[in-house]
Amino acid sequence: MEYGFAFFPGQGAQAPGMGKDLYENSQAAKLVFEEASDGAGLDVAKLCFDSDKETLSRTENSQIAIFTHSMAALAALTEAGVTFKAAAGFSLGEYTALADGVKIVSMRGKLMQQAADSIDGGMAAILGLDDEKIEAACAAVTSGIVRPVNYNCPGQLVIAGEKAALAEAVENCKAAGARRAVPLAVSGAFHTPLMAKAAAELRAYVSDFTFAAPKMDIYSNLDGQVLDCSDLPAHLEQHMISPVRWTQLVKNGMAAGLTTACEVGPGKTLTGFAGKISKELTCKSVQDMAGVQAAAE
Repeated sequence: MEYGFAFFPGQGAQAPGMGKDLYENSQAAKLVFEEASDGAGLDVAKLCFDSDKETLSRTENSQIAIFTHSMAALAALTEAGVTFKAAAGFSLGEYTALADGVKIVSMRGKLMQQAADSIDGGMAAILGLDDEKIEAACAAVTSGIVRPVNYNCPGQLVIAGEKAALAEAVENCKAAGARRAVPLAVSGAFHTPLMAKAAAELRAYVSDFTFAAPKMDIYSNLDGQVLDCSDLPAHLEQHMISPVRWTQLVKNGMAAGLTTACEVGPGKTLTGFAGKISKELTCKSVQDMAGVQAAAE
């Protein structure tokens, strides 16, 4: 069975017990967990299966857990004969789409955790307001740095920044007619200039890595276009401080004929976004063996 897109979820999709069913019922998936543990220098299976919600919510833990679960689900799909024409990842998920390796994801998580610990920042999802009005609400803030960062789907855009600036932007959005503003359970102002130091350190870290050419088109959430892999260290640096343009990415893929997808890894967030972006895009959630079997049929 072949699908257009493999979608890989980002931070926030983590949950206790994640990936355990795959680990126990797919040899290919179990191998992914073992290799991830070797690369990260910790027992990733134990982290995913036995950690509580609070432990998993820490960026340094959630990123390696989500990456491993997603790679394990992809391995199980491949084992079942499922293939894809292209791949795309939401923020962290782009690393899974690139398959850059557990060491890079582990380092990214640590650097972003350090940045989050050093800055009093946060994120909030703005619901029911046009993107342009949210952008204007952020631009009008005078109390610090806040930016639109996750263009999830029509009617939902996440903003991030310093706590005071974030609160001001939320009030601006409500005044402009936003239906709701939902604080996200994250500790940092991700995808903003506040991540610049961590992004530069990540670029320096990955500069010595050798990257294999992708086996399929990778759509980048930086601009929604097929990724130019000629300078991945520079791309990964920019990726950490730039907005996630998911809506545009999905629309570009559909324009190229990619109208079927599987969300590969924990959660069903991207599956939900898909239905709001276009009714012509079908997306299946694949986070356990039942999902693998359904996708292979």
